[in-house]
Amino acid sequence: MILKKAFAAFAMATVVLMAGCNKDKDNDPTPIIPQALSSAPADDAMDVETNSTVMVSFNKNMDPATINGTTFMLMKGTEAVAGTVTYADSTATFTPTNDLTASTLFTATVNTGAMDTDGLPLESDYTFSFTTGLAPDTTAPVVTLTNPLNNVVDVSLNQVVSVTFSEAMDASTINTTSLTLASGTTIVTGAVSYTGMVATFTPAASLMAGVVYTATVTTDATDVRGNALASAKVWSFTTDVLPTASATSPLNNATNVARNKVLSVTFSEAMDGSTFNSSTFTLKQGSILVTGAVAYSGTTATFTPAALLTAGTVYTATVTSSVKDLGGNALAAAQEWSFTTGTVAGLSVVNLGMAGNYAILAKTAINNIPNSAITGDLGLSPAATSFITGFALTNATGYATSPQVTGKVYAADMASPTSTNLTTAVENMITAYNDAAGRPTPDFSELGTGNIGGKTLAAGLYKWTSTVTIPTDLVISGTADDVWIFQISGDLTMSSAVNITLTGGAQAKNIFWQVAGEVVIGTTSHFEGTILSMTGITLQTGASMNGIALAQTAVILDQNTVVKPQ
Repeated sequence: MILKKAFAAFAMATVVLMAGCNKDKDNDPTPIIPQALSSAPADDAMDVETNSTVMVSFNKNMDPATINGTTFMLMKGTEAVAGTVTYADSTATFTPTNDLTASTLFTATVNTGAMDTDGLPLESDYTFSFTTGLAPDTTAPVVTLTNPLNNVVDVSLNQVVSVTFSEAMDASTINTTSLTLASGTTIVTGAVSYTGMVATFTPAASLMAGVVYTATVTTDATDVRGNALASAKVWSFTTDVLPTASATSPLNNATNVARNKVLSVTFSEAMDGSTFNSSTFTLKQGSILVTGAVAYSGTTATFTPAALLTAGTVYTATVTSSVKDLGGNALAAAQEWSFTTGTVAGLSVVNLGMAGNYAILAKTAINNIPNSAITGDLGLSPAATSFITGFALTNATGYATSPQVTGKVYAADMASPTSTNLTTAVENMITAYNDAAGRPTPDFSELGTGNIGGKTLAAGLYKWTSTVTIPTDLVISGTADDVWIFQISGDLTMSSAVNITLTGGAQAKNIFWQVAGEVVIGTTSHFEGTILSMTGITLQTGASMNGIALAQTAVILDQNTVVKPQ
């Protein structure tokens, strides 16, 4: 040991110095009394290595026979430490049999049984103490966690790569050499930092979409005791694919488009609705910007012009690349398409606003006889959760769940912002009801004197000043862009085992039943469209509905299936 060699040199110098001062026994009657001059470790030393030896230097040559385990002892408290005692060059050495206990106080003593070569005993017992440090660390660190995990996909393009170690590391060894990121053989530039037990790699620029990246931590990374990483850590991940526009309505270069057309764009994945606005989704006639309302739901964004489009005119719609998906990835490329309007104004859809986010929305109660199957959210306001019955709700923060609901259940007494959202949705429901009820100039009035069973209904505005009944099957026929609005001043009653069928591409989301009275859907019947009821909506046993039930009082269910249209 370096400590032992240094001490031996010190002891030899001490002996030579003291020898020069000694008087020959025959010439000086006064003998030199043997004394202990110094120790290693020094008295009160701290953080002494656990594999150290203990040494004592004397002022003169000692009798080796008197330097032994009886005269030179090391104690841990009251316990004697096993070891071997040797003597050379005026220095006694105690070598412990085993490494000393870490973080422990030890006391060494050379007693007066130790004598010099003339038989003179040590002047007095020599005692000193020291405290050991931590046990030597020889355990190699390992990587316990990576982010992203190995082989994950759809990783954000602004991902910061991180790695967690099993122990504190030497920060100076965590750098752009020991922690790297690459795409194939191309090294990604970035900054490396380290804090706690976590190292991070922050790319200098966004990662590329749909690319496999490989991160590596080499064995150049060491812990604070200099132990290298047990083995290099290598893992890979794949970045997210940029979203694209998969479909538009109307199609590019379409002609004879309805003047009240609501434009829509469908994307390859769910998008961040907050990125859709009048700047990112626009409609122009030449260089003139058309005013309108932009909305987003599911994977579809819509633009609803504020007024009828001009007949026989070319319009150009644009969705910019500023729109983003839920991971923050921008649209791969701006989507632009054109169409030409026809001469017919057409009937515009009823804007449901936030009410359209729910499969069922009511004000006073939603009562259910199990088991029903609802696809879409349920909302109740201003009534509280206790007025939603028969769903076996499990409460969460701001919503509840039910095994009968594929979606979430909301009520006015739930945590914010639920109450505010529901208030807006109910207001939108009432506005939508008034919009549907106030549409002027019906295309059909008092059709069938209220009995519309067995009929095939084309797109348009229908009006009745009394109750409407559907005693037999009904067909609604038209294109995917056609709209139906039924204004009913009385009740709407559908008999049992009766079906409404859509043909020609007609969509339930474009069918609106505005009913001032009560709506009753008979046992095992099937209904299509959105119901806007000022009174209540009752689905009798086993009835099903492809649509939305919006009631300004209550919705009553009995083992029903309700699916909100997309």
